[in-house]
Amino acid sequence: MSAPATTGPAWTLDAPPADYVLGHVRAVLPDRVVDDAWVAVRDGRIAQVAPHPGGASADVDGRGLYCLPGLVDVHSDGLERERLPRPGAELPWPFALRSFEGKLRAAGVTTVFHGASFEQAVAPSFPRTVATTLELCREVEHRGAAPVEHRILHRLDVRCPTGLAALRERLSTLDEQAVVSHEDHTPGQGQYADRTYFERYVSGTQGLSEAQARAHVDEMIARREALLDVRDEALELLGERARSGAVRLFGHDPASAEEIAVLAERGGAVAEFPTTVEAARAARAAGMPVVMGAPNALRGTSHAGNASARELVARGLVTALASDYLPSGLLAAVFLLAAEGLADLPAAVRLVTLGGAEAAGLADRGALTPGLRADLVLAEPGRPWPLVGAVLRAVERGR
Repeated sequence: MSAPATTGPAWTLDAPPADYVLGHVRAVLPDRVVDDAWVAVRDGRIAQVAPHPGGASADVDGRGLYCLPGLVDVHSDGLERERLPRPGAELPWPFALRSFEGKLRAAGVTTVFHGASFEQAVAPSFPRTVATTLELCREVEHRGAAPVEHRILHRLDVRCPTGLAALRERLSTLDEQAVVSHEDHTPGQGQYADRTYFERYVSGTQGLSEAQARAHVDEMIARREALLDVRDEALELLGERARSGAVRLFGHDPASAEEIAVLAERGGAVAEFPTTVEAARAARAAGMPVVMGAPNALRGTSHAGNASARELVARGLVTALASDYLPSGLLAAVFLLAAEGLADLPAAVRLVTLGGAEAAGLADRGALTPGLRADLVLAEPGRPWPLVGAVLRAVERGR
């Protein structure tokens, strides 16, 4: 698809000026679509969204493309996969980050929270260590000016003493609120309540027989049962930080209303990837945002046999979709949900824009609303999949 035409002062779609006018687009607002719209940007902020005035010229002619807010991805594990595309084939962090930026831009993502896993989970196919996690954090923080705003989602395995010590140290050095997700991937509860799904994963990634995989999981459960004191210490620390406002706390894989109640008492703000309808319903009743995975919504089912994101969206229980491991899945899920009548287009777009911003506690982006950041995406719906034509990320004077 050709890029939209531009007029006026010389500039590029990848680096727009602080002030410009975008015309002849279909602007997707939080509650409606404005056809043949005019979007005025001043100092990197949205100044006006209105029907395009007759005869008025614009700096960019959107040619009828949809204009959406820049996508806000609150949980992306893609960077660590970009760095290690195959076992043993480690790439330099600076290259991996810039390479992954290209995928994020192509997906329309302008704000991303990279999952930084504070755990020791060394597997032949995909090692996760605290050392590599701290490298990821340093690389993201030192990126500087970039086509995408990079942030960190701190993922803590609550039964990992090494991860807990490293996260405790890191939180003590931060001068802004940290976003933290606590998780317990012990088979038999949470994401892998049905442990046979985890056994299949182990068998497939490590080349084990069914019997060997069962024995491996038995050993893993026994080893992690001995770490309940670490879990209690981790949850106490996160509760203290959450209640003080130092941490915005996500609860990963809640499975019941009881777990949601405990999360709320702990100071938890967001239910991330609830595994049951019951947990999602309880979270919404408690006023918590609910984040589900876009790949789940695309496929219509969870890879671990848990709640279907598509079903939860249809029930009105989802406020945000995250890429998890597939950035391109965000916009594809939006248009699929709208095409199937599970949500109208403005509601579906909110799941990957305003919903993500609200889950992360970012009040300055996520909607085509005057005063908010002018992170914009031009896209066409495609048949059947959408295409991103351009991404115009906000430029503000003095930045």
